[in-house]
Amino acid sequence: MGIVINLFLIVSASVVFFAAGFFIGRFFLESIGTTKVLEAEERAVQIVQEAQKEANEYKELKVSEVNQEWKKKRREFDQEVVIKNNKYNQLQKQMQQKEAQLKKQLQDVRDMERKLQDQRKEIDQTTESVNLRSTDLDRIILEQNQRLESISNLQSEEARQMLIDNMVSKAREEATETIHQIHAEAEQNAGRLAEKTLLTAIQRISFEQATENALSVVHIQSDELKGRIIGREGRNIKAFENATGVDIIVDDTPEVVILSCFDPLRRELAKLTLQKLLVDGIIHPVAIEKAYADAKKEIDDVIMSAGEEALSSLQIPDMPAEIVSLIGHMKFYTVYGQNLLLHSREVAMLAGLMAAELKLDARQAKRAGLLHDIGLVLPESDQPHAISGMTFLKKFNESATVLNAVGAHHGDVDKETPIAELVDAANVISLARPGARGAVTADGNVKRLESLEEIAKGFPGVLKTYALQAGREIRVIVEGDNVSDSQADVLAHDIAHKIESEAQYPGQIKVSIVREKRSIAYAK
Repeated sequence: MGIVINLFLIVSASVVFFAAGFFIGRFFLESIGTTKVLEAEERAVQIVQEAQKEANEYKELKVSEVNQEWKKKRREFDQEVVIKNNKYNQLQKQMQQKEAQLKKQLQDVRDMERKLQDQRKEIDQTTESVNLRSTDLDRIILEQNQRLESISNLQSEEARQMLIDNMVSKAREEATETIHQIHAEAEQNAGRLAEKTLLTAIQRISFEQATENALSVVHIQSDELKGRIIGREGRNIKAFENATGVDIIVDDTPEVVILSCFDPLRRELAKLTLQKLLVDGIIHPVAIEKAYADAKKEIDDVIMSAGEEALSSLQIPDMPAEIVSLIGHMKFYTVYGQNLLLHSREVAMLAGLMAAELKLDARQAKRAGLLHDIGLVLPESDQPHAISGMTFLKKFNESATVLNAVGAHHGDVDKETPIAELVDAANVISLARPGARGAVTADGNVKRLESLEEIAKGFPGVLKTYALQAGREIRVIVEGDNVSDSQADVLAHDIAHKIESEAQYPGQIKVSIVREKRSIAYAK
């Protein structure tokens, strides 16, 4: 029991002590919380005050920035207003000036209208007086015409016709004299220019003309080789002629053997064959056949070399190989005794030099001059060689200038460019100069001269005609009583024009009109 009481007391004391501790702790905690709350409130108040202060400062800053921005915009606006006001003032001033000008112009127009009205009145008055004067003049003229008709016994129509005839005759004579003067001046100026151009072109070139028509000369080292060429009983010569188709002539001329054939290409093949045989020194029928076969292989190189050399000498690039080969073939062709390649080169040089003097395309002129006779080495055709050459060159896209010059150099087509005229002139110069071509037969020359004389005889007033200087001049004797000096000038032009249209001739023909009047009297 006592133990129980003690335990009870102990427990009661513990409870009391615990309760007392609890209350004491609670009081202590409450006092500490109160202090913290007070501090927190003070801190909150301080933070609020600081925040309000910062807000006020930020507000003042923003208000200041807004004020500055507004002032800036205001200044810009004021400046724009000033500028626009200035522009408005300028426009207003300009409008006032325009208005003043328009008023002045309006006043001028009104003044002009008044002047025009005054002038119109004066013109009307003048017109009326002129009409009255014209009526009086018509009446006076009619009276005078009637008096003239009664005096001269001629009607007015007859007198008018006589006057017209006299005026027409006088005008014709004056026109003829004017034509003669113009023609003389044109001939003089054109003659100077043509002479200068041709002389400049001709003096700047020099070609050695080939005269080999049917013969080729082969030089040998010694006359001992002639025996080998002949062979035993002439067997080598027979074998050579059978293989090449060319006659070989071995005569007494020292160190020379002559090959004869009208085909220049075959003659060149024979020449190459003989040269190969002479280099080897072995000549017999088998060697001849072998040398001829080798020469046939080399002739193509010779042809191409000749074409390329011609192009190089004329400085003409970009030529198709087929055309180059045909140019090389020209080396072995002759026309009336003139080597075709040399003739074509000469025409090209003359045309190129004349084109350069006249400020034309010299390269085109040389190209056309070199190719103008290419139709002569083409296969035979029914067309003229100029047309054949032009048609052939079209396949290689030659320029229109070159094609026209090739086709027109004998008049088969119309000349469309100055280059065609130059090529034609160069061709005439090359073929017509002395020594360029072989002589024409006497019969053909006589017929040509007779045809020229007959053309001139067909004109009225012509008494006699003479062809002089191998057809370079036609001298025409006319009737002095029926043909005047001015009519003689017209007659010379008409005869020259008819010769141009009907005759074919190289170069030019001079037509000279001789008007002679003889007065005869007898002393008794």
